[in-house]
Order: sequence, then structure tokens, then C-alpha cells
Amino acid sequence: MTTILDTTIVNIALEHLHNVFHASVADTQWVSSGYLLALAGVIPLAGWACDRYGARTVWITAVALFMIGSVLCGLAWNLPSLIAFRVLQGLGGGMVLPVTMTILTQAAGPDRINRAIAAIGLPAQLAPILGPVFGGTILDSINWHWLFFVNVPLCLAALVLAPKSLPAGVGDRGHRLDVPGFALLAPGLVALAYGISEAGAAAGFGSARAWLPIMAGVLLIAGFAGYSLRTTRSPLIDVRLFARRSFGLSGTITFVAGLSSFALMFLLPMFYQVVRGESAFATGLLLIPQGLGTITALLLGKHLATRIETRYIVAGGIVLTMAGVLPFTVAGASGGAVLLLSAQFVQGLGLGGSLFPIMSVAFTGLAKAEIPRASAAFSVVQRVGAPFGVTVIAVLLQSYLSAPATSGRHIPDAFNLTFWWVFAFSAVPLALAFFLPSVRPSREPDPESMIS
Repeated sequence: MTTILDTTIVNIALEHLHNVFHASVADTQWVSSGYLLALAGVIPLAGWACDRYGARTVWITAVALFMIGSVLCGLAWNLPSLIAFRVLQGLGGGMVLPVTMTILTQAAGPDRINRAIAAIGLPAQLAPILGPVFGGTILDSINWHWLFFVNVPLCLAALVLAPKSLPAGVGDRGHRLDVPGFALLAPGLVALAYGISEAGAAAGFGSARAWLPIMAGVLLIAGFAGYSLRTTRSPLIDVRLFARRSFGLSGTITFVAGLSSFALMFLLPMFYQVVRGESAFATGLLLIPQGLGTITALLLGKHLATRIETRYIVAGGIVLTMAGVLPFTVAGASGGAVLLLSAQFVQGLGLGGSLFPIMSVAFTGLAKAEIPRASAAFSVVQRVGAPFGVTVIAVLLQSYLSAPATSGRHIPDAFNLTFWWVFAFSAVPLALAFFLPSVRPSREPDPESMIS
């Protein structure tokens, strides 16, 4: 939760940091981009590190590194130092989620994987609710340094509890790092993430600053895939996992869903601030219904999973998300507040009902030894899909906003049209959901249900 909370807090503060450091918007954006690039580059190491040193040791190290980076960010004296320390933060933060997935899915086993995914999802959904509110409060009442210091007590609590709470894993010190694979995949992911980020900043993929690194990233990742299929050593990420129907199709749906679900999370705050003139703090409060909807879906999910096939749960979740988008395709600068807040709750139900069951399908049928590298591979798909979807939507929105204004409703119209694109993109994962393997609901009693 801490790493996601940090992202939501910092994103809402970029405009403030731009003014504090008297820097350009493009330079200030590197506070987020530097974190993203570091995070993308380190994720491939997660599987190998868990195999070599044990998941608990790697998790503790990652949280400690994230905490150190947070302290240094809070002590930063200018924009370059803040960006450098955000990179350090990203190196730790990038390892936390895949290692957490590894620990929980290995401990849960195939019969309780839905419960394990919910254990990840519930705390994560508090971050979009609390992050903007905390960020706005800190900026209004203290100063920007505390945007990063707020991570420290949470990290300290995690480090104190981890040795007693996390299962002790025994690593294989003879497990060697796949150096050629890392030399191909890590730079490839960084180049791809950088190109996507530049496409968003330049409002298009036609800029050489965008398409050149994207092409380089795609070529490097393709080279890694070919190398991984041929190598006799243990690859950094086993791309053969994507040949399995459950894992490969789940990964594809997760990537494509970045064009809708993550783009929606980007678009809603802008709608409230640009179209409706809300403050950052008020926007954070207005976004709460979506988070509450997602939490509700996760709480209901464990009961639905015993009665309905997972593919139908996923498809139903996507339909709910699309229904929640529709009111925003006609929303104006005022009015309809109750309808929009209700629609966000429905969106949250849909997101929780689709994204997290997809993760459980992906890990179904994997051997325990395969989970560390599968977690890293799935995290790579998530981390690439999310910014790609956000960038595509940002480019579309910018193109509509840049068009000659034909009426006083030009800005609301631009957002309405962009929301229609989010609705349309959702049709792709909806169609793919019906091709997921049939996972029959388990009606076996769960001992933990008596205390949950």
C-alpha cells in the first residue's frame, strides 16, 4: 500500500513542485518519470532475487530501500536531487509488489489464491482514496517535504512486523543471474517506459523522442523473448509462461485493460479539476466512491468465486466499468453530481470485479517454483500496460482540446469524447474475457471463512 500511496500523493503535488522549484512542467514531470523508469528497470530482477535470497529477505530489503529513498526525497534541496532520490525510491518500490505477490500466492496455494489476491487488492485500494486527500492536506497545512516523510512510519512498521509475519524462505545462493537476459530486458523496459512517457508529454507518438525509444524498447524486449526461448539456463523471466492459456490470456487482458481502467483513473481527476474547477483536495474527496466500489467488489468477490466461473465475473466487471463511464460521456461543467458519484461507485465495482480475478486466473495451475518469475512477468505487463493506456488517452484528450473551439462547451465536449474512447477500448478486454479457461467455482469450505 505504501508504494501506491506514495504515487498518488506525489502525482497530485506535481503542479505545486513545479512552482516551488521554479522549473518547467517538463522538468518537474521527471519526479514521476524517474520513479517510473527505475521501477520498470528493477522489476525483472524480482523473480531471480526471490530464488537466490528468499522472498522475505528481498521484500525487507526492498521496503528498506524505499524508506531510505523517501527520507532522502524529503531532504532534497533542489529538483535534480529530488529526481535522483525518486529513482532510488523506485528501485525499492519496483520490487515490493511482485515479491508481495510471490509471498502471498505461494503461501495461499491454488485453492486459496482468490483470497491471496484480495489481500493484495484491499490495502491497495485505500491508496487512491487516501492519497489525494493526504496530499492535498499536507500541501495546504505543512509543506511538500512531508509528502515523502509520511512513508517512513508505514515502512518502519512493515520492517518491524515482517520478520515475524512473513514466511521464511530459503534461497539458493548458487542460482546465478541471467546477465544477458537482464542486459536485454531491463534497458528494453526502461526505453519503452521512457518513450511512452515522452509520447504523453509531447502529445503524440509521432515525435522522435517518443517513437525512437519505443522502437528500441520493443526490439530489445523481442530480443529477450527470442533469447529466453533458446537459452538452456534459467531465464530472468520465463516467456514460455505466456504460452499457457490462463497466464497468457490474463496478461493480454491486463495489458489491454490499461487502455480503459488505468486511463480512467487518469482522466477522472482531470475532469473534476479542469471541467468543474475543483481543488486538488476536493477532487480527492470526489474520487472516494470509486475506491469504495472497488473495495466492495473485493469483499463480495470471495463469495461470488464460489458460485460463478471466473471468466463471467471478469466479463461482468468490465460491463459495470463501461456502465460507470457512460454518464461522463455527457457530463457538463455543472449538475448531475449524484449521478456522477454513483457512476464512480459502479466503476469501482467493475474494476474490482475484473482486474483482481484476472490475477487469480493467471496464477492458477502454476507450480510453486514458477511463481516468483510469473509474478515478475505479470508485474511487467501491468507496469507497461498502465502508462501506455494513460498516454493514449492523454494524446486523444490533448488533440480534442487543441482543436479550434466551436462553442463555450468546447472543454467539456473534449472530455466527453475522450470518455467515449475509454468506453470503446473496454470492449476489447470484454471480448477476450469469454476466451479465458473455464475455472469452476470451488465450494469447498474455507476454514478462514469463520473468522473473516
